[in-house]
Amino acid sequence: MRALASAAVFGLSLAMSGAAAQTVSFDDLPGWAEDDHTEALAVFTETCDLMRAPDWAPLCALARDATDARAFFEMFFRPVLTGEPPALFTGYYEPELSGSPIRTPRFAWPVYARPPEFDGKGIWHSRDVIEDRGLLRGRGLELAWLDDPVEAFFLQIQGSGRIKMSDGSVLRLGFAAKNNHPYRSIGAELIRRGAMAAHQVSAQGIKAWVRANPGPGLQLLRHNPSFVFFRKLPDLAAHRGPIGAMGRSVTTLRTLAVDPEYTPLGAPVWMEKGGAAPMNRLMIAQDTGTAIKGAQRADIFYGTGAPAGEAAGRIKDPGRMITLLPIEQLMAGD
Repeated sequence: MRALASAAVFGLSLAMSGAAAQTVSFDDLPGWAEDDHTEALAVFTETCDLMRAPDWAPLCALARDATDARAFFEMFFRPVLTGEPPALFTGYYEPELSGSPIRTPRFAWPVYARPPEFDGKGIWHSRDVIEDRGLLRGRGLELAWLDDPVEAFFLQIQGSGRIKMSDGSVLRLGFAAKNNHPYRSIGAELIRRGAMAAHQVSAQGIKAWVRANPGPGLQLLRHNPSFVFFRKLPDLAAHRGPIGAMGRSVTTLRTLAVDPEYTPLGAPVWMEKGGAAPMNRLMIAQDTGTAIKGAQRADIFYGTGAPAGEAAGRIKDPGRMITLLPIEQLMAGD
């Protein structure tokens, strides 16, 4: 999901990179008692078997047999605040777009597979070079053709999608690789140019600006040199979420994309999100994102389709995120 970072080691010890960390009490988590811990536990067990570190592996077996989810978390974990709040929460989703298996006058914007000469390691060509030189064009790498260049660009930001083909079929696409150029924010560039104020920036606002200014707008998208390649997911059931950084489906409003330098992939994370739609709930760190950097930075998965996209695109909220770490791991560090 998203423009995913490599996550070869799951359940690593918390790499705090010098960030301050302190243990807090479950009593210090507003809304903890009211959350649906059973739902959170079910999402945790979706990926806990991938966490190989010694302190995590035994917890997975216990989680599968747990009958009291809240007691399970309170008995075997301790909440740890890493870094300095306020956190920054944004949202992401799985787009549902119209497309075609072949190019037509309407469907003229390709979604590409990874080229065979690039193994996903190191830095490949930037977005503007790829597009100016036509490095991918006409090589049979087109997985689908879309009818909107703006949606094609934002599909790369989300890192996955469902394409409703003109023949009636549905194609599920997942992240395959990225060119490993740094992600540059289009919203930040619009602010720098004076085209938007900070409070106006959202996914919807950026799309509207690009469409209203088609020539400069398409050039603006090239400000982000990062480019994402996709792969077909023919065996992914329709009711399942897209594939996250741990290689399993993510779950609506229970999966967080995090920076694995600070938050172990697979770990439970207590989220306290402010803003217009406050949300306090136990999430699971099952994804990553190119723009998700820092101990107090996370992306909330909002689901699939246009309503999820509308909700995710409005989120840019402060708050606090607290990782639940195994008691054994914390005791070993004493």
